[in-house]
Amino acid sequence: MLRIDRRAGTWKLLGSVVWAHRQELLTTLYIGFLGLIFSSFLVYLCEKSTNEKYSTFADALWWGVITLSTVGYGDKTPETWPGKMIASFCALLGISFFALPAGILGSGFALKVQQHQRQKHLIRRRVPAARLIQCMWRHYAATPESCSIATWRVYLATIQSPK
Repeated sequence: MLRIDRRAGTWKLLGSVVWAHRQELLTTLYIGFLGLIFSSFLVYLCEKSTNEKYSTFADALWWGVITLSTVGYGDKTPETWPGKMIASFCALLGISFFALPAGILGSGFALKVQQHQRQKHLIRRRVPAARLIQCMWRHYAATPESCSIATWRVYLATIQSPK
């Protein structure tokens, strides 16, 4: 796989997209972390008196990580209705937690591809535009009516003056 992508263009593109959208990705990570801590604490409060599987906050935090990552081992499940409501909210939060960075990176890739194509199009038009400007300047400088001091006519006038 690495032989196919020798110049690492794909990895450079991924790195540039992640770097360009690092603020959004860090914000998503921060919100996900807060959701994990908050939902784990609420499940711990709801389940600590009725469910022996949630004896410590670390047990609730383990449940939160497994639920937010949408793995769902099933070793710890809430038994009370408030705990089940929080668990369903946590599962939905886990789905959106993984969908948000995918959307951010997808739009970043689309913007990079669009920017690359726009740049390619501008480069293709740059050389003909420069030639047109050069030709117009040469035409202007060569006409007898040109009174620009930026042409060779100034030197022509100094050469003709000794006569």
